[in-house]
Amino acid sequence: MKAGKSKQTATLKDIALKTGYSINTVSRALRDKDDIAPATREKIKQAAREMGHINNMIASSLRLGYTNTIAVILGDVSNPHFAIMMKEIEERARECGYFSFLINTDEDEELELKAIQSALNKNVDGIIICPTQRCEENIRYLKATGVPFVLIGRRFENIPADYVICNDELGGYQATKYLLDHGHRDILMMHGPSYISSAKERLAGYLKAYEEAGLQVDDRLICEVPVTANGCRQVLDRVLEQEIPFSAVFAFSDLLAWDAWSYLKQRGYRIPEDYSVIGFDNIQSRLTLPFRLSSISSYKGRMSVSAVDLLVSLIQEDRTDSQPREVVIDTKLAEGDTVGSCSAVLV
Repeated sequence: MKAGKSKQTATLKDIALKTGYSINTVSRALRDKDDIAPATREKIKQAAREMGHINNMIASSLRLGYTNTIAVILGDVSNPHFAIMMKEIEERARECGYFSFLINTDEDEELELKAIQSALNKNVDGIIICPTQRCEENIRYLKATGVPFVLIGRRFENIPADYVICNDELGGYQATKYLLDHGHRDILMMHGPSYISSAKERLAGYLKAYEEAGLQVDDRLICEVPVTANGCRQVLDRVLEQEIPFSAVFAFSDLLAWDAWSYLKQRGYRIPEDYSVIGFDNIQSRLTLPFRLSSISSYKGRMSVSAVDLLVSLIQEDRTDSQPREVVIDTKLAEGDTVGSCSAVLV
């Protein structure tokens, strides 16, 4: 049986023959060069579309030294916080002349390494990454490649790198103080794993608010939960079964706060009459929902835009030997309907 002939894409020469322009004019038109008249560019692009021309980005990158693409590596795109962040990164990158694509790691360090390698194999101009932080090796590897990158949302103490984060300690302090000001003294802190910088810093803010108020912290109420799973339910089960007093929940993220809220309601408790709940990320600043979760705004939009602008400057300025730029954006309390005054402590 005769093998089928593979389909060939139209070449620049084919398009030049069809349109009557030179190969150089066709090439420049397809790259949107300003010295080609708009009408001519559109005529050539239309012919290219009709002929099935595919711009070979790999060949172009080898010739030009850049691809105008950036990779965005995030931990859990099922979390609306990351989904919103990706959309805003994509919009800003497009404004700056870059295409972006997303790789999800599920907060797994092995998948993170593969994501980095995949991005590098695509010859991206730069990478924006929210690191898993289970280990430092992946970021050290990325740093050794010399490819520009920016950390977003998290940072390393021992690895000098450009990053954009929110002021997590301030946010932890604001959430805890808000609950304390409403009369809550036993606040269940559901924070992420301690190897994650944002979790550690939010916990520091929680402790600072207690210290400032001259109150003792019940260590039994400081609980680590997985940031990608429904860990809140197991924690709440244990705390309720052991009859550890608490009147409010401060969750590491809005996603976990929603989980805690839902579970407490299933158990027959009212929010905020019986328990108050506050989250982190203020996802509802971008989503319309029939309820308002009290939360700490991390200003995802500012973080996203700042991360793209910082990465573009790294790519275009080639400043590999200079001091890392550290962008910290202050947080703000976003009042909702899930925090009330404490009149009694339930267990």
